Amino acid sequence: MAHEKQRILICGGTGCISTGASNLLESFKSTLKAKNMDCEYDVILTGCHGFCEQGPIVIIEKDNTLYCQVTIDDIDELVSQHLAANQLVERLLYINPIDNRRISSHKDINFYKKQHRILLDLCGKIDPENISEYINHGGYAALQACFEQKPTDIIEEIKVSKLRGRGGGGFPAGLKWEYTRNADGDPKYIICNADEGDPGAFMDRSIIEGNPHSVLEGMLIAGYAIGSNIGYIYVRAEYPLAVKRLRIAIDQAEATGYLGENILGSNFSFQIKIKEGAGAFVCGESSALMHSIEGHRGMPRSRPPNSTKKGLWSKPTCLNNVETFANIPLIILMGGNEFAKIGTENSTGTKVLALTGKINNTGLAEVPMGISLRDVIFDIGGGIKDGKKLKAVQIGGPSGGCIPEEMLDLPIDFDSLYKAGAMMGSGGLVVLDESTCMVDLAKFFLEFTHNESCGKCTPCREGTYRMLQILEKITDGLGTQDDIIHLERLSNNIMNSSLCGLGKSAPNPIVSTLRYFRYEYDAHIEDKTCPSGVCKKLISYRIDSMNCKACTICLKHCPSQAIIGERGKPHLIVSENCTRCGICLEKCPFQAVKMG
Repeated sequence: MAHEKQRILICGGTGCISTGASNLLESFKSTLKAKNMDCEYDVILTGCHGFCEQGPIVIIEKDNTLYCQVTIDDIDELVSQHLAANQLVERLLYINPIDNRRISSHKDINFYKKQHRILLDLCGKIDPENISEYINHGGYAALQACFEQKPTDIIEEIKVSKLRGRGGGGFPAGLKWEYTRNADGDPKYIICNADEGDPGAFMDRSIIEGNPHSVLEGMLIAGYAIGSNIGYIYVRAEYPLAVKRLRIAIDQAEATGYLGENILGSNFSFQIKIKEGAGAFVCGESSALMHSIEGHRGMPRSRPPNSTKKGLWSKPTCLNNVETFANIPLIILMGGNEFAKIGTENSTGTKVLALTGKINNTGLAEVPMGISLRDVIFDIGGGIKDGKKLKAVQIGGPSGGCIPEEMLDLPIDFDSLYKAGAMMGSGGLVVLDESTCMVDLAKFFLEFTHNESCGKCTPCREGTYRMLQILEKITDGLGTQDDIIHLERLSNNIMNSSLCGLGKSAPNPIVSTLRYFRYEYDAHIEDKTCPSGVCKKLISYRIDSMNCKACTICLKHCPSQAIIGERGKPHLIVSENCTRCGICLEKCPFQAVKMG
């Protein structure tokens, strides 16, 4: 019997690849070979492990040791000390920020311990470019099980699971499948929406990069259940690694009989094509996405009819996103009732979140629906950076809303977030600390949605531009209370009359910040100040002569030569020359520079 090799798992998600993970792979292989240990270990480049803040990550699988921020210079020590001598390399272990204790096993790190990883389970365990590893972990077993059932029974199982679409709207997946199956017209199409355009979102990208076959299998099951023989994956071209691994996965699935004609000896045939998008945010909207696949400019159309009746090339079409399809094999294998036990009554299963912003543990986390924002931010996320105070959480991308610190116990589920003025969206979660100006934040997201508007309908094209002008006026210190009235009126009109979801949700950042942070708008308008010190035209700097040591440090670093003075005499800031860059405040070692 051949000796089974131990495995060394290197995170091969985009984040770790960008910081040298591919070089670690080659270095490990060459070092092991030089020490005659290559017959004992396999080095595997996996998908994203999720712990992006600590990447590149290496896991020694035999004892589940996780090493953080590994570089090529560390490889020889890891091989000589850990693999050869069975001794931990302490300096590369994760440090618990609470007690400064070094933790060796990833299972004992809060970031992982508090998660419920079912979708992401294989992302850090298998080689995503090797179909055999997916099959050895139960891959395509769900598809085979489906061939022993009626298509309508499969749809019923998805309905029993209460799975809701993970792309943002939260529509029940089983109902969408049923509507498409029952619609008149042939052929029927399956579309996987992998056009992840939200700033800071990388959930779908990471699932594709780490476990592409789970998405293919989900699409195959949907095709069988709905009566479709062709599927499209619409993925943005800015995801080159995801596109590469999708192409490899499709080729391997075709070569092994899981894609193509008469799959696994059945009467079911299915093919999958890739369409690379050009990066337009509006193409995340279903009808605009379909127009793009057809070769037209990505612009939405009015509904009804819905895409389940008249979608791609005017034929019945079922569109779900990456995360939704990746859930399907799990539901088939565990059963809809068991899946429904995870999460809440109306939001079942798990949700993959991209944690970004002013949080210690940025990265990818999979949590059960219904978990509180507090648990995600302070247990999984490790709290706020630099000991600052949490101000808010922005969830749902540019179309989402801001949840204030006092609502941290709000559960993360579709209905709770909607009632709070936010939305699940695709799962981007941006943590904001006390240094964030909420008016400036609303302006940032509105500028994004305005720039991404396709321009087809007047409410979105003109309305977002007018709202952006008003916000710029407020952050410049020229706003009035009438501007708030205009923002509220415009928001209501745009939400009620825009053609697609981009326009309807574009005012959400304004609506939610006005709802919870009205006092910041008032400060900008009434007091002509920015409480967070972000809006430059509302900031002024001065030097406290009592604290100034006349060291000339601020003078030397001032890029606009706005500081005058000489050694031994307190300095002054000439306000007319000051660009309000804040460098003097940052560089002064004596806290002599003050705002206001």
